Amino acid sequence: MASKANPFAFLQQVRSETSKVTWPSRRETMISTAMVLAMVVFASLFFFAADQLIGWLLRLVLSLGN
Repeated sequence: MASKANPFAFLQQVRSETSKVTWPSRRETMISTAMVLAMVVFASLFFFAADQLIGWLLRLVLSLGN
């Protein structure tokens, strides 16, 4: 059975663990954000092109039946 923790001790442990975290610099955050946005744009263009190609191929195949 889990023992109940003292809230004060818990907060001290949280503060201790938080001080160990290595936070990214502003520059690192900006670079990561830019990379994520670039990948989102790339992925959206790729999927748009793939969708257009698949749609064109489907129209081509379906028009052969007429």
